[in-house]
Amino acid sequence: MPPQTPSQSTETLEKQVTGATVWLTGLPSAGKTTIANELAGRLRAEGRKVEVLDGDEIREFLSAGLGFSREDRDTNVQRIGFLAELLARNGVLALVPVIAPFADSREAVRKRHQAGGTGYLEVHVATPVEVCSVRDVKGLYAKQAAGELKGLTGVDDPYEAPEAPDLRIESHTQTVQESAAALHALLTERGLS
Repeated sequence: MPPQTPSQSTETLEKQVTGATVWLTGLPSAGKTTIANELAGRLRAEGRKVEVLDGDEIREFLSAGLGFSREDRDTNVQRIGFLAELLARNGVLALVPVIAPFADSREAVRKRHQAGGTGYLEVHVATPVEVCSVRDVKGLYAKQAAGELKGLTGVDDPYEAPEAPDLRIESHTQTVQESAAALHALLTERGLS
């Protein structure tokens, strides 16, 4: 194998250490985690350091004991935001498929990243509630309709959609691969892939 020239070494090093957080927000069953996992697979195949911070796993291991009150949801989002920023400033691309229903809570995470000079992108997976309720990956919409669940985001609990996300993905109008490709293109455009 031929030795790398100094410019090649520098380019490789820069690519490895540029971290950022990509927060995918949207309703339950919008496709956030599916898109994040598809993109993560593509980026890992390119040699990129990527972590997917799945909301359900975070609740189990990092935010156990938190409920779904406004205060608990904000606490959960801030914990995830802290972890994502920590990973990002250490060269990892953190993909965060987490509902984060309140705009002010997401904005606080963005400001934490900006204060540290860490890249942050907000992606709205803008799937209509009617489509999400048909997908109903975890059976939440069925439980809510049956009266077994209260406080379902976007149904009987608020969801504040981003007004100006870095990218809006309508996962109900395109394939998972197309959605991941659109996000990959944005990362490339911003120098983060």
